[in-house]
Amino acid sequence: MELMIALLRVLLVALAAYSAMAAASRRRRSRCYLLDYVCYKPPDDRKFSTETMRAVLDRSKRLDAPARRFLLRVVLRSGLGEHTYVPRTFFTGREDSPTHQDCLDEMDAFFHGAVAELLSRAGLGPRDVDVLVVNVSTFHPAPSLASRIVRAYGMRDDVAAYNLAGMGCAGVLVAVDLARNALRARSPRPALALVVSAECIAPNCYTGQDRSMMLGHCLFRCGGSAALLTSDPALRGRAKMELRLTVRTTVAADDDAHSAIVHREDAEGRAGISLSKSLPKVAVRAFTVNIERLAPRILPATELARLAAVAACRKLLRRGGAAAAATVNFKAGADHFCLHPGGVAVIDAVKRSMGLDERDVEPSRMMLHRWGNTSASSVWYVLSYMEAKGRLKVGDRVLMVGFGSGFKCNSCVWEVIGDMGDKGAWADCIDSYPPESLANPYIDKYGCTNGDDDASVGSNA
Repeated sequence: MELMIALLRVLLVALAAYSAMAAASRRRRSRCYLLDYVCYKPPDDRKFSTETMRAVLDRSKRLDAPARRFLLRVVLRSGLGEHTYVPRTFFTGREDSPTHQDCLDEMDAFFHGAVAELLSRAGLGPRDVDVLVVNVSTFHPAPSLASRIVRAYGMRDDVAAYNLAGMGCAGVLVAVDLARNALRARSPRPALALVVSAECIAPNCYTGQDRSMMLGHCLFRCGGSAALLTSDPALRGRAKMELRLTVRTTVAADDDAHSAIVHREDAEGRAGISLSKSLPKVAVRAFTVNIERLAPRILPATELARLAAVAACRKLLRRGGAAAAATVNFKAGADHFCLHPGGVAVIDAVKRSMGLDERDVEPSRMMLHRWGNTSASSVWYVLSYMEAKGRLKVGDRVLMVGFGSGFKCNSCVWEVIGDMGDKGAWADCIDSYPPESLANPYIDKYGCTNGDDDASVGSNA
């Protein structure tokens, strides 16, 4: 009897050890690692300087003189530099009449540039990909862009392909979250996900006179990113970062938020993307909702206790008058801030809201200056700037935040777990950043354009 009891104890201990090992294995395989990523650099013959834009505006037959002055003035203070990129239609005089093939050509150039380079750098082939997520907001042909990539690269017939549209600039973190969940669904079998994010600029050239719809000319530029995510613990040693958490927020029930960024027709029936004057305030409001869910998950107990104490004091002092609001120290929970560069005013608003220093938002400002707003892929260019500058060290936590139509604010936290010393798309210019001044070099030449009366719209772009 004693022998049976002893054997039973040994069996129970072995079973408990096995269960613990199996649980640990499941946790490892449910993790999400960033193997590598690539930011696309279009060819130099697609660079769009201020002078080139002035020429495009001057040849337009649909824009009157006040509209041209308005657009040029907004460009001068948009925060964009002289080396951003646009589709080839802008150089062939067809920016207001792009064809379907023009849009496909723009996407194919990006796919062949970024996806091929990423797979080559990772030492993987297209048939190694288990999950494909493509995020392009305003261009969704049939067959889908995801199917186009599967065909172009000869991926397996069992690849899980997803095509996201209409998600705006915040769609990149929706794509990352979707890829992570798809990888988890395949656990315990390790899997590989390819996440492709871009925007098609060619079909979004607005030709009307509605100023809220003209701002896209001044902010959005060509670009794109491709990233490889995996749940395979055997590849952890090759990974750059590990995804710790994601938080997604949609405040579309609010009228102002829903109408902040809208694809619509103007009074003359011309379609375009409208950006409202309330956009910076809406972005901050959506971010506040997001951060209320994010903060308890990233801030240390000491910071949470301090905030609780401040809140308690405010409650006690409320009878005696207004009390100052508690300031959250976000740097206690993150070492770097990868913020979507939606425009100068958006960057400034989030900087004030989070209590950040200028160095914290430097990567976002520099991305806006060098590349413009490339929509969903923008945050990857911001991350690439940090990496090119050698700022990301093992153990560092990166808070990535994206804003987009809906209105959406999505965030995630990455932890650096590997070497991050690649200069990527910034290789040929990182040493010149940050420049002494971000002011447009043509501000004096075209300074006479500031006599128009709708300056507030442009400043909020």
